[in-house]
Amino acid sequence: MFRPKSTLEQWRIFQAVVEYGGYAQAAEKLNKSQSSLNHAIAKLQQTLGVALLEVRGRKAYLTDAGDMFLRRAKLLNQNMQELELLAHNIHQGWEAEIRLAVEIAHPRRPLNRALQNYYPISRGTHLQLFDSVLGGTEEFIQEHRANIVIAGLVPKGFLGEPLSEVTFLPVCHPQHPMALETGLLTSEELSQHLQIVIRDTAKNPKELTGWLKAEQRWTVTNFHEAIETILSGMGFAWIPQHLVEGFIQRQQLHRIRLREGNERKIFTHLIVPAPERLGPSANCLLECLRLSHPLTASYWLNNKKSAEVELSPPTTAS
Repeated sequence: MFRPKSTLEQWRIFQAVVEYGGYAQAAEKLNKSQSSLNHAIAKLQQTLGVALLEVRGRKAYLTDAGDMFLRRAKLLNQNMQELELLAHNIHQGWEAEIRLAVEIAHPRRPLNRALQNYYPISRGTHLQLFDSVLGGTEEFIQEHRANIVIAGLVPKGFLGEPLSEVTFLPVCHPQHPMALETGLLTSEELSQHLQIVIRDTAKNPKELTGWLKAEQRWTVTNFHEAIETILSGMGFAWIPQHLVEGFIQRQQLHRIRLREGNERKIFTHLIVPAPERLGPSANCLLECLRLSHPLTASYWLNNKKSAEVELSPPTTAS
């Protein structure tokens, strides 16, 4: 096994001398004597056989080699800091891993905004993100296979907070026979054409009436595969508006006009299957998800303000 000749403390001192602009300044910041810092750097350079710093006047300057080693030293010190922080967080009950399951119809933009806000405070927690569909999403909730779930339906016995409104539109290729119709189509006429549907990720999927009415249907894994199939000229599908509006504007896809039920709307919900098991990292992610979605952000902020008002001591009249 490799045994290092240099120490982490030597690399920490080397970085400090450079960043604070000299031995005296670094000694003050590190609460060490200047002579101990001089000795540590001299020993490090001797061990490596490479000059890292040169002193001119009262200031230390990086050599070309030192500049390259400094980048590696910063990474080394950062990794050690994160490693010890991770151990501390686990000791304090901070989760090593959390699982988030998301219904694939849920818009990704606010979700990604939440993840961007969560990352700096995640403290090294490993996040597992699962895409799910219909019954598969319900299984994540019922079987407690995820800490947090974003679902289209709230199963009986669980509570959910509305996150986003999702509008589904029926679309086909601009050259598809349905796109060339001048009048409005009925649902019966629609059902005569090939429908592209998304595979339910449940162990034992159930077909939901109203969504799978076509006699001919092809099943794909996700909405992006469905869009690709339709772009090739085959079939139609109900796709979330946020995924197809660009294609419609560029006239790459055609929005099918129906006599009734021209669009379908659902709400996605934020669900915590086992609130009593939620740790501090999952709670941080939960708050980021709430604040990144307009439907819950105002409600959540108002509730927090109300709680702060209720908890604050009453003022006495002068």
